[in-house]
Amino acid sequence: MKFLNKNVKIALTVLLGLVLLYWGVNYLKGINLLTPANHFYTEVENTDGLLEAAPVTVSGFQVGQVREITYDYSKHKITVMMAMEKDMTIPEGTTVNLVSGLLGGTSLVLNLGEGPAMKTGSFIPTTKVPGLMDNVTDNVMPVVNGMLPVVDSILNNVNGLTADPALAASLTRLDAITRQLQISAQQLTVLMNNLNRSVPGVMNNVNGITNNLTGATGNLTDLSTSLKELPLDETMGKLNATLANLEKLSEQLNDKNSTLGKVMNDRELYDNANHAIASLDSLLTDIKAHPKRYINVKVF
Repeated sequence: MKFLNKNVKIALTVLLGLVLLYWGVNYLKGINLLTPANHFYTEVENTDGLLEAAPVTVSGFQVGQVREITYDYSKHKITVMMAMEKDMTIPEGTTVNLVSGLLGGTSLVLNLGEGPAMKTGSFIPTTKVPGLMDNVTDNVMPVVNGMLPVVDSILNNVNGLTADPALAASLTRLDAITRQLQISAQQLTVLMNNLNRSVPGVMNNVNGITNNLTGATGNLTDLSTSLKELPLDETMGKLNATLANLEKLSEQLNDKNSTLGKVMNDRELYDNANHAIASLDSLLTDIKAHPKRYINVKVF
């Protein structure tokens, strides 16, 4: 009796272990066997990467998951069992779409109909909707294939350009220009340092010039004040009177009928004056040569 009890315990332990192992394996797959669910089925010709525990969604919200995928050898079709949440009802007219994701995973999307609720275990028809990768293959790949010759031509041109010796020569010249620019930058730095050292002296000279200009401005101000104090009006009046007299004198000299005009314009008077001056000069010369003729000095 004790032996039987021991064997029963071992059997129960093994059975419990198997159950826990089965439940654990399914739980790791994402299938919770303890959650109550309604089962529905669908048939597909190609799973397109559909796996057990794949989500079943409505409008992007997960309402169930794929519980089992089996192959019907007689019909050559694949039967997919879907476990829906207990509160989820499937109306008649509902279809299932296999949608391929960007990373290759496939999920089931329910398009709910408007009829009465379907019974648990019913088959839901399947339609395939082009997924994201299908759109990429159908739309993008032809464009990419058309661009490949252009890209290949561009690469060939780039290879030809890089293999051209002129490019290497240009790069060599560019390197030389870069070195020259570096030398110029160093020389400019030295020049700026010298200028920075010279600026204080230049500023002192500028300050000295500014002070001199300030003093000259003060002298000009004093000169202007002195000029304002001069009797310029009186001086200008006298100058105008003098100019008027000179003008009258000029008119008299130019007038042949006036005394000065006659004196200035009479040729005979001019000649007589010249003769008189010449005679006087001859007399003075003779006096210097023979003073005794003209000066008689008697001594008592």
